Amino acid sequence: MMKIVGAIIILASTSFGGMEMAKAFSERPKQLRQLKSALQSLEAEIMYGHTPLHEAARRLSEQLQQPLSTFFASFSKKLMTEDTTVKDAWTTCLDDIWKKTAMKKPELEIMKQFGETLGRHDRISQQKQILLTLTHIEREEQEARDIQMKYEKMIKSLGVLSGLLIVILLM
Repeated sequence: MMKIVGAIIILASTSFGGMEMAKAFSERPKQLRQLKSALQSLEAEIMYGHTPLHEAARRLSEQLQQPLSTFFASFSKKLMTEDTTVKDAWTTCLDDIWKKTAMKKPELEIMKQFGETLGRHDRISQQKQILLTLTHIEREEQEARDIQMKYEKMIKSLGVLSGLLIVILLM
């Protein structure tokens, strides 16, 4: 009886571990879609709403899910309360929040490059920069979806199979 209970616990824990590892593969495309949506909303706020950057970031923080909502909220707060440049506030907020996301280094570089141009140009040039950033993010999102399709199921299966292997070896 104890062997069966132990085997079930081992199998359940390795299966859970595999599913948690596979979760990162599904979170990355989801967060990239949210980021893309956020940039499109930012573009609309800048182009059509003529909204100041700190106000646009605050509005975005209310619309988005974690961790991107935290990023835009802290960005807005830094612009309002600290005497800093837009680039420095953007970079600092990115560095603070990036570890909490499922996104990788290429997306960080894309966002840092975007932050260097944010608030420096007129509305038309800013729109072009946003569209360029969106293009890069779409490419990364497609790559993330490809990786997800390739590895997510395999990682889940490995969790279950490794549990079965351990159970067989212990019996």
